Amino acid sequence: MSDLAALKERVLGWIERDRDEIIAFLSGFLQAKSPNPPGDTVLASRYVERFLTAHALPFRVLSALDHLPNIVGTVAADRPGRHLVLNGHMDVFPAIEEVPGQRSQWSGEVVEGRIYGRGAADMKCGTTASIFTYRYLAKLMPELAGRLTLTVVSDEETGGRYGTRFLMETIPDEVIGDCCLNGEPSGLATLRFGEKGALRMALTVRTRGAHGAYPHLSDSAIKIACGLARDLEALAELRPDLPETVRAAIAEPEARAAMNISLGDGAADIADRATVNIGVIRGGLKVNMMPDECLLEVEVRMPPGLSIERVEAELARILAGYPMVTREARPDHSYPSSWCDPAGEMAAVLRATTRQVTGREAVPIVSLGGSDARYWRWRGVPAYLYGPSPKTMGHREEHVTIDELFAVLRVHALSAIDYLATKNGGE
Repeated sequence: MSDLAALKERVLGWIERDRDEIIAFLSGFLQAKSPNPPGDTVLASRYVERFLTAHALPFRVLSALDHLPNIVGTVAADRPGRHLVLNGHMDVFPAIEEVPGQRSQWSGEVVEGRIYGRGAADMKCGTTASIFTYRYLAKLMPELAGRLTLTVVSDEETGGRYGTRFLMETIPDEVIGDCCLNGEPSGLATLRFGEKGALRMALTVRTRGAHGAYPHLSDSAIKIACGLARDLEALAELRPDLPETVRAAIAEPEARAAMNISLGDGAADIADRATVNIGVIRGGLKVNMMPDECLLEVEVRMPPGLSIERVEAELARILAGYPMVTREARPDHSYPSSWCDPAGEMAAVLRATTRQVTGREAVPIVSLGGSDARYWRWRGVPAYLYGPSPKTMGHREEHVTIDELFAVLRVHALSAIDYLATKNGGE
């Protein structure tokens, strides 16, 4: 057995030894409430901090705002080499109203091979994989090369201004590294080398308003908003100028099949298309009143090769027909698409490792949603996502399977070993 194979066997043995502890950690992590909004991750951060302290792992906490802590820890080998950064977030989707007699969204309940809770898929499972990868590789650094950094952040769900972006602006040498590995939900059949961009806005329709029996006195703000929502679908008809590497990767029949398996039937058909979502519509006071105001909250997702500028130009054309509409930008969660090499070294490592761990090689795809990985890609640093299924994220019964949790952990830990034990890493 080679030295590298022996290191991997040791880690796999530790994972199996700690099986109950790992499950219990994720269950407890899910019970540490961290909905965003409001975004307060203090409970979740303290939970992670206690774990790192108990295992004598180096870390520190940096906060742009007191209720938005970010955890950063680094372990280094004696030999020089490359710098791998593990990235995961603690904040989760907003809380939903609890229903008496149903499982609490903060239960962390382990039932029939599943672990339930708000944020199980997005992304406390993946963050757990990062934390335990950091724990295990810290023991192996004398036999590896380079550095391994753990970043466990706040504010991802609302754009990362006070999370990953804050760290990159504050301590760039510590967190940018040479490659980033992230456990956002991808589905075990895929790994993500790129993702769509986003453009968010609030559009408000205002009219005079009137009694509902007097439509001759005012237009209905809600009816106008419905027409605007229909016209905004023209944004989905914009076609991207896909970079060739992206186009070739996602056009592969294997990639299309994997996207549909991991993301749901039809995912492959929209991977290279813009999508428009009217996430919130709010207007009216009473059924017999003509509404004088209606709010639409809109999100456009843009594939690689479709710029924000092109979308803005088409949006301006549409809004020119609606002089009664005002627009409020949402700059903290509006950003261009990002991608790295689908055939890059870490992508190859992940593909080989997923084949070893799951029996099926994960296929490189472009993510339909966003992640903090974009902050690395924008700086020319390759960043890849491999995590559990996204199909239940945000649902009342959000969960991951125990098998998914351990597959993601094994893939992350073994891939990190490979990356930090290559010739370029100092051997």
